[in-house]
Amino acid sequence: MAFQILINIAIAFIWMLLRNEASLIEFGIGYIVGLLILFFLRRFLKFRFYFSRVIAIFKLLFLFIYKLILSNIDVIKIVLSPKLDIEPGIIAVPTKLKTDWEVTLLATLISLTPGTLSMNFSPDGKILYIHSIHVPDKEAAIEEIHSSFEKAIMEVTH
Repeated sequence: MAFQILINIAIAFIWMLLRNEASLIEFGIGYIVGLLILFFLRRFLKFRFYFSRVIAIFKLLFLFIYKLILSNIDVIKIVLSPKLDIEPGIIAVPTKLKTDWEVTLLATLISLTPGTLSMNFSPDGKILYIHSIHVPDKEAAIEEIHSSFEKAIMEVTH
C-alpha cells in the first residue's frame, strides 16, 4: 500500500513537471491521473488497489458516526422516559477478527457508543464480553455487531 501511494505521488509530480506548472491544482489533477493509472494497472499486476482501503476507512468512520447518533438517541429516550423499562445485559460476542489490533478497534468502537461497554476478552481473544443498557434480544444484538462494525473492520484490514 505504501509503495502504491509513493508511485501515485511520483506520478503527480511528473504530471506537474510535464504541464510546466507547479500548483496545488495541477498536483491534484496529477494525483487523480495517478489513481486512474494504478486502478487500471491493478488488473495486470495483481495487487489490491490502495484507494479501496481508504474508501473502506471512510465507510467505517461514517458507520461509527451513524451508530453514535442512533445510540445517543436511544440513551436519551431511556433517560427521559418516566418509567425505567430496560433490560440490561452482558452478551458474549464471538468474533472472526484475527489480530489483536482488530479486536481492540472493535472493542473501542463499541465502548465509544453510548449505552454499551466492552468489558473483557476471552483468553484466546475470540470472544468479546459487552455490557449493554438495553438488550431485549441477545442474538439480534450479536448479529448487529457482526453485520456492522466487524464487517467494516474486516473491509479495512483484509
